[in-house]
Amino acid sequence: MINQLLFTIAALQARAIAQSCPSLTATYPTPSVAAGYEARLIAQGLQKPRGIIFDNKNNLLVVERNVGITSFQVDSSGSCVSLKNKKTVVGDGTLNHGIELTDDGKTLYASSLESVLKYAYDSNSQTINGQGEVIINELTTQGTVTRTLLLARKAGNKLLVSRGGDENIDLSSVDVNGGEAQIRIFDPTKGKIAYTAGTTLGWGLRNAVGVAENPHDGGIWSAENNADNIERDGFNIHENNPAEELNYHGKLSDANNPLLNKNYGYPLCYGVWNATDIPSAGRLQVGQQFAITNENSTNQDAFCNTDRQAPRLVFQPHTSPLDMKFDGKGENLYLSLHGSWNKQDPVGYSVSVIEFGADGQPLEASTSTNALTPILSNSNTTGCPGFCFRPAGLAWDRNGRLYMTSDNTGEIYVITKSGGKALDESRPAESAASTSSSYSAVGLFVGVVASAFAYFL
Repeated sequence: MINQLLFTIAALQARAIAQSCPSLTATYPTPSVAAGYEARLIAQGLQKPRGIIFDNKNNLLVVERNVGITSFQVDSSGSCVSLKNKKTVVGDGTLNHGIELTDDGKTLYASSLESVLKYAYDSNSQTINGQGEVIINELTTQGTVTRTLLLARKAGNKLLVSRGGDENIDLSSVDVNGGEAQIRIFDPTKGKIAYTAGTTLGWGLRNAVGVAENPHDGGIWSAENNADNIERDGFNIHENNPAEELNYHGKLSDANNPLLNKNYGYPLCYGVWNATDIPSAGRLQVGQQFAITNENSTNQDAFCNTDRQAPRLVFQPHTSPLDMKFDGKGENLYLSLHGSWNKQDPVGYSVSVIEFGADGQPLEASTSTNALTPILSNSNTTGCPGFCFRPAGLAWDRNGRLYMTSDNTGEIYVITKSGGKALDESRPAESAASTSSSYSAVGLFVGVVASAFAYFL
């Protein structure tokens, strides 16, 4: 009798918990999650969601292409998260990727192909006051369209704006004054200025979509999407070269930053991933740079490795890193890898992590090909890019959970450690007051069942 009752109680409790934590179902194969992690699909039906950020009230703001900026309230307990009360914050369909927000929740920044705009924002109502103010313009290019934004907190909230090249191999970017393929620094409190009026942090960056500040020491990092269909000495080498790059730009707070205004190679020099596929590679190795000029390319390799700033790490070609976020201690850097579009065997399509040391640098050497550890991946990449998720934006909520947008599927995932524990343990744990009433109902149910069980004993 008691065994049967125990079985019934367990079944009812499991059913109650499952019903209290609804889970959406993807139309593609179930993603792979690394041991020690959990991932849950929590939103569908968005219009190409890209950049995301949480405000100081823990509302999630999302850039949806052709829509603008929308917001969600988060209803959660551990990894059991749902989004509710969606509303439009900024109805501007030209906004397409970048988003930033001051810590006090009062100033919102967003980017379009042409401009960076500033809005007066109210996090209590998730609304803006008036129209957006253009603070940076003259950003249009014919090729890359993203304009990543980053407020560098360790440098007094300087605004970094990343702009890609005008085409796959943009030869005009050899001139720093043109403004293509660069990251520039701005004072966001000033009025409207042209992009080329900003201070150059780094150039020779084909498309540095991912930009992040290490909270440990204020170091600035960028993740560069490298060129496609590269040739060297008349041979197509694009399958395994050039590498995607993680570049270090020093600390903005350092008045003598030796990396300020450094050139990182593009469009003349590119990172090595597989030297055996590069004609006349000589002694080139992983993490160094090679030239692609048709004449005497091997002679130009020396120029690339002495006159250009080398990447700190390299990643497999075509993985396409789009966003990256450090945890609160700067010990781990999480990257969204959007995935390949013109590689025979699809690669990327994951959220991965890089370990950092106390010196603010990656633990892996610059010659490593194993710096990335996937934590959320597509289980069957043969269907990519059409039949899988493609990671785009990343954001932390105040409880240490990591959120990821998938632009091609219009979805949002949340990632935690097993058991719903914070992925970033340096952030405050979820308070009892923030726990959803629906999950409290589970506790009530369990209590009632326990009482019944005690009665029968």
